[in-house]
Amino acid sequence: MLSITKAHAYGNDFLFVPVEQVEGLRLDELTRRLCNRYTGLGGDGVIYYAIAPDGTAQMKLINTDGSPSELSGNGLRCLAALVMHQREAARLAPISEVRVDTDAGWKTLTLVSRAGGRYTFRAALGHPERVVEESLEAAGETLTVTTLAIGNPQCVALMKELPDMARFHRLGPALATHPRFAEGSNVEFAVVEAPDRVRILIWERGVGPTHASGTGASASAIAAIAHGGAARDIQVIAPGGTQRVEWTADGIFLTGWAEVVVDGHWVPAYSDLR
Repeated sequence: MLSITKAHAYGNDFLFVPVEQVEGLRLDELTRRLCNRYTGLGGDGVIYYAIAPDGTAQMKLINTDGSPSELSGNGLRCLAALVMHQREAARLAPISEVRVDTDAGWKTLTLVSRAGGRYTFRAALGHPERVVEESLEAAGETLTVTTLAIGNPQCVALMKELPDMARFHRLGPALATHPRFAEGSNVEFAVVEAPDRVRILIWERGVGPTHASGTGASASAIAAIAHGGAARDIQVIAPGGTQRVEWTADGIFLTGWAEVVVDGHWVPAYSDLR
């Protein structure tokens, strides 16, 4: 049996499996089985992780469809919540900072508060890269988008109003798999409602629609600041809730909560995954 923990941030949910338990297994197929919301445990991805005695951690994220991802802001925060949860359960000395080794480099999360089972962190995500405004044709439309990287590739369409669901489900996958992006892209549709407020819808690469996204919120804030006249300290509202994004001289900082909801085991056999 695999030890599995489930955590979420604003409804963006992840499964966590200790990396030492899956050595030699095909993680793409295992992830697809675990993330199935009818025959598995359900999730927007699986994070294979290791936690050191000092509270530092390592993570590898695989999306629902079995594809790898460099980083998830919400998954990163969920892992930090898991670190805190496990330390509390083991009665270890409390820590106020968690450092995580990701495929996008080391990230540092500072604990802001703990209340009602939720851990709020301010995560340093680094500086955005290749922030460019360009035009793309997708699903029969020509859109002005901001493309960038914030640990992973992002494509943000600033709009006067959010698309209806039919248009969202047409444009989301078309942009996520656009030939412009060699490895695909996360996609956000964003409306700047006020200088300090942006509302978004998210089409996650390798997942589809999600309730929230940490890097997606960050990318939307960057696009709104760079090309939408927004302030550098901004609230980003997704269907699952609101996260704070700051763009400072030291880079992007993302603040929001995460909570651990399940500790358990995966019972079905998986010997065929070797």
